[in-house]
Amino acid sequence: MNVKSVLVSALVAGAMTTAGMAQTAAPQAPATPAATEPKAPPPPQAFNARIAIIEFDEVAAATNEGQKAAADMQKKYEPKRTELETAQTEIDSLTKQLQNAPASMTDEEKASRARTIDTKQKQLQRDADDAQSSFAADMQEVIAKIEPKLGPVVMKYVQQNGFTMLLNNTGPPQQGGLGFLWAPGTDISAAVVDAYNATTPGIAAPTASRPAAAKPAAAKPAVPKPAAPKQ
Repeated sequence: MNVKSVLVSALVAGAMTTAGMAQTAAPQAPATPAATEPKAPPPPQAFNARIAIIEFDEVAAATNEGQKAAADMQKKYEPKRTELETAQTEIDSLTKQLQNAPASMTDEEKASRARTIDTKQKQLQRDADDAQSSFAADMQEVIAKIEPKLGPVVMKYVQQNGFTMLLNNTGPPQQGGLGFLWAPGTDISAAVVDAYNATTPGIAAPTASRPAAAKPAAAKPAVPKPAAPKQ
């Protein structure tokens, strides 16, 4: 069971335990004689619920710790980004040369150069995809290290603020989220980012200002996308 499932289960279990204690404390009615008609079951009791909504992975990435890790990751991938940009520049140059080829160039030579460009373009696309995947995997590893420390902060916040249910809106259900589009609750993502940052005063965000959006977004790699082959 992952951290997000534990959060939801703990809050739901807490609400159910409270309701169970209330029912246990109530005095039991005397036994009904066998000849007496059974009484109708008591109607279900409703209780006021306060729903908190959080985008767990995005919150982890938006903390000062997450932003610093993302900045460090950008530096790590800077050589790869430069390599991809150089490859793209070479492809652009070869494409321009082919487009401006003299009339004396044979069709065979043009076809050969076109194949060379196509090969380089496909290799660039593979390299860019690999870089994107590696960056995403590294960032997910960073988030996975933050989440266990973030969980207690989230629990403390929802309990102190009187929430009775916590919903995680990070991705569809198969990715650990609930996948809902809207719910009548309070988005606590930004507030939790502030609460977590308060527990790590020694870690500052890499920029002067932290994103103030209610739905913090995870950092994305600055890996250039290969341009489509020119005709």
